Amino acid sequence: MTPPLKVVGLYFTIWSVLAQITLGFYLNSFRLKQYAHIKTKTPVGVQEQAVKDLITRLIGSELASRFSIVVDGSISSVRLDSFQYVTDPTDGKLVITGTTGVAAALGFSHFLKYVCYSHVSWSGDQIKIPDPFPVVKTPVNITSPNRFRYYQNVCTVSYSFAWWNWTRWEREIDWMAMNGINLPLAFNGQEAIWQRVYLKMNLTQQDLDKHFGGPAFLAWSRMGNIRGWGGPLSLSWHANQLALQHKIVARMQELGMTPVFPAFAGHVPENFTRIFPNANVTRLGSWAHFNKTYSFTYLLDPSDPLFKQIGGSFIKEYRAEFGTNHIYNADTFNEMTPRSSDPEYLSSASRAVYDGMLAGDPDAIWLMQGWLFLETSFWKPQQVKALLHGVPLGKMIVLDLYAESIPIWKTTESFYGQPFIWCMLHNFGGNIGLFGELISVSTGPISASKDPGSTMIGTGITPEGIEQNYVMYELMNEMGWRSEDFDLVPWLEDYSQRRYGTINQYTLQAWKLLGRSVYNSTHGRSHTHSVIVNKPSLTLNFTEWYKPEDVWQAWDALVMAADSCGAVEPFRYDLADVTRQSLQLLAIIPFNNLVSGYNNKSLSKVHAAATKLFEIFSDMDAVLSSNQYFLLGNWLNSAKALATNFQESRLYEYNARNQITLWGPDANLEDYANKMWGGMVNDYYKPRWKLFVSYLVDALSHGTPFAHHKFRDALFEQEVEWTFNNNTFPDKPVGDTLAIAKKLHLKYRSNKTIILAGLPRDVLTIHMH
Repeated sequence: MTPPLKVVGLYFTIWSVLAQITLGFYLNSFRLKQYAHIKTKTPVGVQEQAVKDLITRLIGSELASRFSIVVDGSISSVRLDSFQYVTDPTDGKLVITGTTGVAAALGFSHFLKYVCYSHVSWSGDQIKIPDPFPVVKTPVNITSPNRFRYYQNVCTVSYSFAWWNWTRWEREIDWMAMNGINLPLAFNGQEAIWQRVYLKMNLTQQDLDKHFGGPAFLAWSRMGNIRGWGGPLSLSWHANQLALQHKIVARMQELGMTPVFPAFAGHVPENFTRIFPNANVTRLGSWAHFNKTYSFTYLLDPSDPLFKQIGGSFIKEYRAEFGTNHIYNADTFNEMTPRSSDPEYLSSASRAVYDGMLAGDPDAIWLMQGWLFLETSFWKPQQVKALLHGVPLGKMIVLDLYAESIPIWKTTESFYGQPFIWCMLHNFGGNIGLFGELISVSTGPISASKDPGSTMIGTGITPEGIEQNYVMYELMNEMGWRSEDFDLVPWLEDYSQRRYGTINQYTLQAWKLLGRSVYNSTHGRSHTHSVIVNKPSLTLNFTEWYKPEDVWQAWDALVMAADSCGAVEPFRYDLADVTRQSLQLLAIIPFNNLVSGYNNKSLSKVHAAATKLFEIFSDMDAVLSSNQYFLLGNWLNSAKALATNFQESRLYEYNARNQITLWGPDANLEDYANKMWGGMVNDYYKPRWKLFVSYLVDALSHGTPFAHHKFRDALFEQEVEWTFNNNTFPDKPVGDTLAIAKKLHLKYRSNKTIILAGLPRDVLTIHMH
């Protein structure tokens, strides 16, 4: 019998309620438990000592003795990280208590920022602890609303970390802890482990030399985008990275972090089938127009029994070397289209990756970048759900990698039940250029967390390259500890005071102007576009989402503040950076005049415009060369410093030069990782424009069309020559930033009225969307 419609409706209502209760129970369960079994095994005493050592490294032993560090997991009843600090009236020490070493380190950082108005950043420190030592009578208590604060993009290891030694890594891990990061990638040295695994399977060293990418291209070799480009890796490289990884992992764990380790995603060496002729291996497609020598990589089909065997072997070998905290990263289809869109195949693929992890660690959890889901032509709802549901709910964590611009959680019903981390990507290729989405970052994580169906369990920063636009990273790291809306304007005012160590009307004005312009993007962007770093062309078009005059007036304001703030390292960095951005915008004017002169067949106008343009290149190079954080020499010399012989030195330098220019043998990703650095602007970018102008002049002089193809070929030859060159560049500043910035400001802004009046406090709201 068919039941009456009313009964059917009642059944449906009851089913819906039960489903909502079940879903709500599940969501609350994992959001409250927050992966309670994923916790540090490091003894409390070790974590406390690690935080004490961090403080001593930063402020010295005398001041460090004024702090008492306690790690006590019982101060939080909800399994979430917490910290508190208060002055002990008996001895005057500031007692900082945290659930973990990371939480305690963040408590120390919070005290520096909000009691001492001090600042620690990638671009220098401003630390002033008052004398007498501050007394905190009322305890400060803060608990994170989520379990995890994640850090790194798999590309960061190549765009920024490629040449780091332990000194730089130690500083970065201290910074991570002081920003509350408890879930960082730890990817160094994995090729040494892969080498062990594959050699045991009877592949040869020659097979591996053609498989691993060079040091500056390891990120894309690991993801199966390319193979062999920039290699081979030497035995000394493997030894160096293995030793470095031991220090990195040990320090992260001492501070109570959970390092994320690599896992097998399915990519195998070309000659894998020589050893296993019956293995089900297919070739992926081309990536970034790389030829077949370096692309069309090989993927072991998830259905093949060897998949689980290799995955388990790698993790067992890795655990034997470094131990584990049970969270692993693997990206099988990152920017690579799967061979089939069949949901059953996609589910089996993700299940195979996870089974490989389980074979090496029964408690494994897969952390996956959600970047692939931005390719919506392939990844439609059915395909996304299939891939995600190939792994049991809660056993995969998805990084919503670009959530500040394209939040995937909104279009996938919160990743169809899999927990996710709300991430700010922000930077592509390690580009230099002022940019950010302050409003999205300050509201997005809170909105996602409060959504009724949300499976959000953390926040993260996932830049392809770091050491730029620090304000965005300070804000995003704070979002890991915020759960309520707040006003951006006073936050920026406080940021300015902390960064420069003083309240200054000009710096406050500068940050309001920057906040409403370069940091008020509402649509994201894929790359830094400017006359300086773009390949020369008559058809370039430069439009911005903000008014250039806002940046120029911010420059005015910083120059006005230079005499009072000039001794502060972060201020000198910002003055150099805003001067660079101002010149980048000013370069558009002579470029447009150059195009106009050519179109009007005026040699004199072309010459005049080119002269102005080349002046800007030289001026920009001068101000960048005056600051230690904008030097090409740092990048190249740190690469060569890792070499143990002449051959390695040349290979590493070539890797470093090729990545930031041609990015591949055939200009495959040309200028993607462009850098406005001192030395590079004058030695690489300006000669490109000089060559371009010479072809324009030749065309006008002979009354012939611009020889585009001849120019392109000549330019490529010039660029290739630069990548193989070994001329040296300073890794120490040349000149004084303040003097150079003032001189350039007088040169380019002398006819402008400098605005001294303060801007209204609601300046950031006028363009809110």
